[in-house]
Amino acid sequence: MASFSRDHRQFASRRANIRRRFSRLGFLAAVFFLVLFHLHSSPHPSRPARRDIHFRPSGFDWTTVRQHHPVPNAHELPTGPTKVLGRVQHDFSNYKHDATTQKRQEAVRAAFVKSWNSYMQHAWLRDELAPVTGDGKTTFGGWAATLVDALDTLWIMDLHEDFYLAAAAAVQLDWTNTTDTSVNLFETTIRHLGGLLSAYDLSGEQALLEKATELGNMIYMAFDTPNRLPGFWLNFDNAKQGRQVAGINDPSASPCSLSLEFTRLAQLTGEDKFYDAISRVTDFLERSQNKSALPGMWPKTIDFRDEGLNERGFTLGALADSLYEYLPKMAVLLGGRDPRYERMHLSAMEVVVEHLLFRPMLPDGEQHHDILFAGDAYVHPDSRIDRNPEGQHLSCFTGGMFALGGRLFDNPAHVAIGERLARGCAWAYEAFPTGLMPEIFGIVACPTIDKACPWDEDVWKKHGDKTLKKGFSNARDPRYILRPEAIESLFILYRITGKEELRDIAWRMFQSIMRSTETILANSAIADVTVQGGTTKLDEMESFWLAETLKYFYLIFSPPDLISLDEYVLNTEAHPFRRPK
Repeated sequence: MASFSRDHRQFASRRANIRRRFSRLGFLAAVFFLVLFHLHSSPHPSRPARRDIHFRPSGFDWTTVRQHHPVPNAHELPTGPTKVLGRVQHDFSNYKHDATTQKRQEAVRAAFVKSWNSYMQHAWLRDELAPVTGDGKTTFGGWAATLVDALDTLWIMDLHEDFYLAAAAAVQLDWTNTTDTSVNLFETTIRHLGGLLSAYDLSGEQALLEKATELGNMIYMAFDTPNRLPGFWLNFDNAKQGRQVAGINDPSASPCSLSLEFTRLAQLTGEDKFYDAISRVTDFLERSQNKSALPGMWPKTIDFRDEGLNERGFTLGALADSLYEYLPKMAVLLGGRDPRYERMHLSAMEVVVEHLLFRPMLPDGEQHHDILFAGDAYVHPDSRIDRNPEGQHLSCFTGGMFALGGRLFDNPAHVAIGERLARGCAWAYEAFPTGLMPEIFGIVACPTIDKACPWDEDVWKKHGDKTLKKGFSNARDPRYILRPEAIESLFILYRITGKEELRDIAWRMFQSIMRSTETILANSAIADVTVQGGTTKLDEMESFWLAETLKYFYLIFSPPDLISLDEYVLNTEAHPFRRPK
């Protein structure tokens, strides 16, 4: 831990010590020690005593704004006995935390500490650190996104002193203190609201729940539209004046990935209005699931205002990803009390298996790799379906989603599919010179996912990229931006199967990330994973580096009872919420 400051008792003690040394050693010695004191007591955040956390209300109370489109009868949180869902975690009763795993765990922790300390020194209370130049960035309203996003990681890594420092700052954030006129509903919910709720669930610090509730009351206003479906942005003035409407071409994941956070907020506060808000989105998903051009799935973008599903493109990647991720996770958080989530998940995954998954055509020496990727599909007006074997780093979460749903709903075939997807992303990491997978890439695909197809050199020459490893058709977006989805799925698969080789894969992945992204201050997104040698740093470090990527690496090398998946469910920003008993 870098000592940027000291608490008040240390401050007083060191001042007294300086005075004594001054009297003994004279002026020059006193100057020397005063300089040392200044270096160790920089003006960066002073560390509070444990539990010295006091909630400070924001400059505006959103509960004073009336609902212009009130609900006549609010949906209440489901009550009654929970449904017995399948045990998620492998039987780790014989687990031993050996020296090798401990060293790996500590290496991840050290990477986090380095990035966190640089954030504290160079970008405190800013949304992001620029890891090359050392500047601070405002990207999400100016509400200290990295600080809030990293709260639970600090707790999980036993960095409790820094946790209380950050929590003391988080509970004094003022949601009115922003130059933005609108807030991104999805990002604010998963990063800020999710981060505060998770930090409360782990620490029990009441002030964190108070700040989360205050933010929830603000975000709740986004649902005050004529059909109670929110838009992509919460515009502050429109919300106060009742002028908000749902979007006509919004990413399907945006309003459909708020359910975990609002449900947990309702569970913790007892305020049904938060659950009512997202339950109406669930009602929409249920009644529209079989009305799209690809029945069973929802398209990339949706007309939420008129409830039109006119878009003909379908994906598990960008624009739609966490809509699907949250279906099995909501079944978990509600204890199985709402059967709609299980039904919608299973129906959607049937379509995904049939139309979106693909297996790469590999050279003879690599056909032992039984791997899959999630691509896209496009439905023509005459109902023809084009399958696009284009992978995304974002889509790598699907391995964990399939495996989790398979364990919860007793579907071993889905666990197996999940493992093939997770191993596919791991294979793609190792296929590039940097050891990292691009943001978007193409694969030369087999006709089916059931078995490997023979290598066809002519097909490869026609469709493959000769500068890449055989099997790839392109690296359309060659960046790596510190994303977590590949390690996320490996972590979930390890917790489900207990297969140690998955941790070896994760370690190679971590080493590659560090080699290619590390800067003097922290870690940076890079421009091109296909290069040999040094990489071009983009001076970007989104908050999910600390909230997700390093957390998943730490957890996969930790004893499996740390954030057990039978006790917690993680939101799409890797914030763990306690499951109901």
